Amino acid sequence: MKRILTMIAVAALSVLAANGQELANFARQQGTPVVSPEVKDGKVTFRLNANYATRVQLSGNWMANPWTGSEDMQKGPNGIWELTIDAPEPEIYTYNFIVDGVAVNDPLNNQVQRDGNRYLNMLFIPGERSENYYESQKQHGTLTYRWYDSPSLGISRRMAVYTPYGYENNPKQKYPVLYLLHGGGGDEEAWPSMGRAVQILDNLIEKGLAKPMIVVMPNGNANQRAAQTLKLPNDGKAQGVQNAYVNSLVKEIVPFIDKEYRTIAKADGRAIAGLSMGGGHTTAATLNYPGVFSYICPLSCGIRETEELDNQLLGIKKAGYKLYWIGVGKEDTGAYNGSKVLDEHLTKLGMPHTLYVSEDAHVWKNWRLYLNTFARLLFK
Repeated sequence: MKRILTMIAVAALSVLAANGQELANFARQQGTPVVSPEVKDGKVTFRLNANYATRVQLSGNWMANPWTGSEDMQKGPNGIWELTIDAPEPEIYTYNFIVDGVAVNDPLNNQVQRDGNRYLNMLFIPGERSENYYESQKQHGTLTYRWYDSPSLGISRRMAVYTPYGYENNPKQKYPVLYLLHGGGGDEEAWPSMGRAVQILDNLIEKGLAKPMIVVMPNGNANQRAAQTLKLPNDGKAQGVQNAYVNSLVKEIVPFIDKEYRTIAKADGRAIAGLSMGGGHTTAATLNYPGVFSYICPLSCGIRETEELDNQLLGIKKAGYKLYWIGVGKEDTGAYNGSKVLDEHLTKLGMPHTLYVSEDAHVWKNWRLYLNTFARLLFK
């Protein structure tokens, strides 16, 4: 009898542990489980169990003011606060609750992303635009984080590297490489997390819409060893050195990738794209090192008028390139104006290119769209 009781107790603990690895953090719910967010019939319902609260609000980046906008939630039975809204258009959004003036995440939603020091819940709205932002059904590539030595910056540094489905099983096949660069405030985790780069590439490749490729996502902060979550000192020697990161990218990161991975180690096998600050790194790398990348995609950055600009662009034209693709939001005033400058100079010099203008401003909503668009054009 004692043995039977012991077995029952162990089974009960196993059931609890299946839903939470630490029993101290496991809260058993009575009756129907609370779901949040619930996307159904063109509506989204958010819920929070906060019986102690006097006021609960929802804040989301789809609101008219994505920074300070909020809507009040209503308290219902059992202390469950609730709010139902019309679903925004298909995309990925971020949100959090404000409980008596304190911002908190939705404890029922384990989908979160990090933006600098902020962790925010993610809201997925399914549709044609966002269909490639979900996990692929069958063919999953591999995301790894690699360390490399940077003599020019004086530190060892970390980058994220995506290898496509089948890479490990095809030891003789070589792959083209996309160098995908983040913006200011980001790091090597930005494109995998907020940009959904892995999911986008997995889906495009599985559907035959993009060539299988390696994607390298370095840390573009020249003094930073790795993402701030690792709490490592920022002690590189790049302070005051012009184009320090760009030089390291071309002279250290590209050779490292060509050595460590089965790459097509020539210009026609390399693409470079970046958003905002990373877009500036993209233009700087291709202007200063023409002939290294044949596919060039600056996003939400543009360029400034300089006396050397035309001669530098002619250097790219002389070296040869396959694609020059510029993406920018029409509401992204500074980047839009700079993108028009780049567009005008490329046109004047007879350099084929695409200026892709979308809605919205300086937001991940655009950058996911751009990757989902230009990745289909690479290495064709």
